[in-house]
Amino acid sequence: MTIASTDPRTGDPVAEAAPTAAEDVRRLAATAAAAAPELERRGRDFRARLLRAVAARLEERRDAIVALGRRETGLPEARLSGELTRTAYQAEFFAAVIEDGGYLEATIDHASDTPMGPGPDLRRLLVPIGPVAVFGASNFPLAFSVPGGDTVSALAAGNPVIVKAHDSHLGLSQLSYEALVQACADVDAPEGTVGIVFGTEAGAALVVDPAVKAVGFTGSLTGGRALLDLINARPEPIPFYGELSSVNPLIVTAAAAAERPEAIANGLVASVTGSGGQLCTKPGVVFVPTGPDGDKLLGAASALIAQTAAPPLLNSRIAASYRDISAAHTAAPGVKELAIGTAAPSEGAFGRPRLLEVDAADFTAAVAEECFGPSAIAVRYADAAELRSAFAALPASLTATLHTAENDPGLEPLVALVRPLAGRLVFDQFPTGVLVSWAQHHGGPWPSTNTLHTSVGATAIRRFLRPMVWQNAPESVLPPELRDDAAVPQRVDGRLRL
Repeated sequence: MTIASTDPRTGDPVAEAAPTAAEDVRRLAATAAAAAPELERRGRDFRARLLRAVAARLEERRDAIVALGRRETGLPEARLSGELTRTAYQAEFFAAVIEDGGYLEATIDHASDTPMGPGPDLRRLLVPIGPVAVFGASNFPLAFSVPGGDTVSALAAGNPVIVKAHDSHLGLSQLSYEALVQACADVDAPEGTVGIVFGTEAGAALVVDPAVKAVGFTGSLTGGRALLDLINARPEPIPFYGELSSVNPLIVTAAAAAERPEAIANGLVASVTGSGGQLCTKPGVVFVPTGPDGDKLLGAASALIAQTAAPPLLNSRIAASYRDISAAHTAAPGVKELAIGTAAPSEGAFGRPRLLEVDAADFTAAVAEECFGPSAIAVRYADAAELRSAFAALPASLTATLHTAENDPGLEPLVALVRPLAGRLVFDQFPTGVLVSWAQHHGGPWPSTNTLHTSVGATAIRRFLRPMVWQNAPESVLPPELRDDAAVPQRVDGRLRL
């Protein structure tokens, strides 16, 4: 028996793979566990070379990766090429993060007298957690999949990685994995530094294997809960870092709607429909003021939606879910359909873009359910009280966005309203597009994630590390970064030394 990926535009098969047997999962996990001490011992410079080799090997396969990705995902060539650029950059970026060394939080308290008596020599460092299981995401077949951010941040931290390939892009997963394997060979990495499994049962076996010490996951709330249940039933529960569900509310103030309705409409539709609306930061709920300015904004957005072709969605399951949830939203009390995109082809997994509208008084938690695909609902509010009342129906999200005008009154209360429900606040831009950088945070309160950490940016590495303290240790057994002459940032006796 095999599993197969298909072209979502036609339903034609593209690639197939045999599900990984349970004994092979155990073997991969054991090999990764054996590799972990050696991968840590070789140090940061070695891992930086490994990550740069990953970037080089991905670039080497660019044409083949983009061509195969186009067939397995239906995503445009430009989007896939840009995602490959981002994925290679991500690997290079984490090479720079580990060379910098600040992520280690190296801290030294020399032996001294304290108000509590003589204090010992204490030296604290973040160390690798152990083999990491990474679950590839459907909507980012590169940047959040086999060679993506979870993988490279875990490798940067010093951990072997075993990836569970996503069923929607089996061929692309294998091709990307081959790039990782070749990069490991380029630097003579320990056997077991990277591994891959295929199939749902293999993924479940992976997260319960005692050799696995952490899990990174990007996917649905249902899938995340299922993995959490497995992990919590382990004799030794482990960290689970899940990115799960997000509606990413966007608020347009009255002043902004009066100042630039067409510009906001253009940006909104591009953000809602880009990549088929299958981005975790897509603004799914848009708060628009009542009155002629808000009408003008939504009129312009409706005209654009009506002209937008139905994009192929990533797989038939996502397409079916999109149809069901968008139909339920449309049928909800008080909701009306403002615009729908052009008809979808009869074959393949397509989703017609939709723009819905509801008064703030009729907005409910049911209508606020995430609809993964090219749709959004506009919530019309008359004043700040209606906005606050409607906002209370929202779940927390990865992002919240404010479109304002210069000297907009009441901005501070708006920030206070949205801040508790988001991990990133966006002003006068759109939340789709997540820059890989030192300051980035891609996370948020439940149900957007189940963790305080980020899956994008430098501090994503923190997920796959644990604190360790050496007390009165001889210098010969100290990690190089905890010695007094180490060339990494250290906090020494309370003072930061760069």
